[in-house]
Amino acid sequence: MDLGLAGKVALVTGASSGIGAATASLLASEGADVVIGYSGNRAGAESTAAEVVARGQTATLLPMDVGDAEAVSKAIADLRTTVPSLDVAVLCAGSNIVTPFEQLTPAEWDHIVSVNLNGTFYVLHAITPLLADGAAVVAVASVAANTGAPHHAHYAAAKAGVVGLAKSAARALAPRVRVNCVSPGLTITPMGELTLAGLAAGYAQSKLLSARLATPDEIARCIVFLASPASSFVYGACLDVNGGRDLR
Repeated sequence: MDLGLAGKVALVTGASSGIGAATASLLASEGADVVIGYSGNRAGAESTAAEVVARGQTATLLPMDVGDAEAVSKAIADLRTTVPSLDVAVLCAGSNIVTPFEQLTPAEWDHIVSVNLNGTFYVLHAITPLLADGAAVVAVASVAANTGAPHHAHYAAAKAGVVGLAKSAARALAPRVRVNCVSPGLTITPMGELTLAGLAAGYAQSKLLSARLATPDEIARCIVFLASPASSFVYGACLDVNGGRDLR
């Protein structure tokens, strides 16, 4: 199936590893040039860039701390000098720390909310003038937004905010730009493995109908579908990709 992404330009934040890296690679395989947003992990970003180039597409590295509004503003302003417009934006940058609710500190709360929720807003707000007519934005939330999480309440709350932000932006930017959201379950990524390490043995797997965790590619395929013209009549949706984790 041709997803209609050939010749498009896509920004993916959090593209140095995990779901973001898999999404960048898949977008390139569909013919899109990719701007690789990252913070800190330059080696990972360069590895993702190499995959994009190997698929015959252009890769542009864009370092920025998404939790810093000024840094985001500057990075996007710099990007505009080389990329006149964006057809796709995947807001995937995130961070998590497993901490029991009773032990959460204000500093930890502020950090996780800053990266996951504030960062999604800062990037989306900054790129809005860059989004071409017919562009698609996909924000990445989490199953925790639906279920809550006693071991990472800050992350769950921030991701619930991402869902609300995506739906609000969908209303604000339609029909010129489509905004949707994907809520992954636990995925085999560096962050997913850290989360698993902090949970009771078997807790996450016991909640899955599929009896396994997701791979980054499985999440990326859903993201790329929503980012493509193949989902042209989908506005403001939040697609759960979690192996039945919160089936109701």
